[in-house]
Amino acid sequence: MRIGGIIAAACAALVLGGAQTSAQTGARPHVVTDEPVVVELFTAQGCAGCPEANGVVESLADERGVILLTWPVDYWDWLGWKDTLARPAFTARQRDYVQALRLRAPATPQVIVDGRRVVAAAAGPLDVAVAEEAARRGWPPEVEFRTDTDRVGVGSGRVPEGGAEVVAVIFTPGVQTVRVGAGDNRGKTVRQVNVVRSVARLGPWTGRPEVYALPEGLADGDGVAVLVQARADRRILGAARR
Repeated sequence: MRIGGIIAAACAALVLGGAQTSAQTGARPHVVTDEPVVVELFTAQGCAGCPEANGVVESLADERGVILLTWPVDYWDWLGWKDTLARPAFTARQRDYVQALRLRAPATPQVIVDGRRVVAAAAGPLDVAVAEEAARRGWPPEVEFRTDTDRVGVGSGRVPEGGAEVVAVIFTPGVQTVRVGAGDNRGKTVRQVNVVRSVARLGPWTGRPEVYALPEGLADGDGVAVLVQARADRRILGAARR
């Protein structure tokens, strides 16, 4: 496993500012945290560079301490292949990040960690970014699924300037494969993991403990990630996966 195992050594080194990068040491950081780091991949079946990035993030899908979400976007459809899993809402989410992070334009593949930073879709930089975000955790609001109902509780905490909201992301756990029939990836079978199906805003988070109803119609096998996210700069303040 790339992430998961020895939290003390990795986090202590990063917090103290004496950490060496994986490129310097030849080793990969290992971090376990009760407050998961959210890794979002924006990708497309028609993007020539995306299959490799899909493979890089796939190994994070089952790692403890990481919530991995794949968002298929639709702006590559003009090349002749209509992405079978993309939704306009997913493209809109990426554009929100472009604005918040002051990026020049959306791109694929694009990896965003905890809503704070864009990271190269390569194992070394991604490992380091996840370890750094895990080590910098302060006092995030607790997110807890209620076992007897389709509800989720969010605890107290400090609300960022501009406010925050609670978002539910519904995804299909595991790998999906699609045979691409046209465009740059014609004839290839594209693998994508933890592909998002829908996203819903559950309500504002005011810093006080509150319980939110999850979207209706969830099946037992559905993956659900609940994110507490700043409205202005899009930082993810807390998260949990059911």
